[in-house]
Amino acid sequence: MRENRIILLVEDNPDDEKLTVRSLKKNNVANEVAVAHNGEEALDYLFATGIHADGNRRRMPAVMLLDLHLPKVDGLEVLRRVRADTRLKHLPVVILTSSNEAKDIADSYDFGANSYINKPVKFEEFSERIRQLGLYWLILNKCPSG
Repeated sequence: MRENRIILLVEDNPDDEKLTVRSLKKNNVANEVAVAHNGEEALDYLFATGIHADGNRRRMPAVMLLDLHLPKVDGLEVLRRVRADTRLKHLPVVILTSSNEAKDIADSYDFGANSYINKPVKFEEFSERIRQLGLYWLILNKCPSG
């Protein structure tokens, strides 16, 4: 898969982070993975502020994998701010969470999520979902340029 396209993984659980990165590699998704460990870090990355305010504009990700229940700024607030920004409003945002609550699913779509994926417990199932996710969002899906 295209190596020059960044995946922004927003995940506060170190085990889930490792599992996601491992699944991407296992499925030959060679894209660079930038990791934000909370919502504030994700916003700093996307808007080149805070810890990422070094004057170098970060390359925008091809897709953001966003957990919902994050410290500092929750996933829905990150999504709201992304959709409110004209430069980021077309960024594909995939909610990747362990929550299966109907309210979380509805709120995610109401705030502009492109997809909602529940994290399976078994590694094989998780790995297959990540493979399909990478294939669709990094290869098949076409987004507006810019």
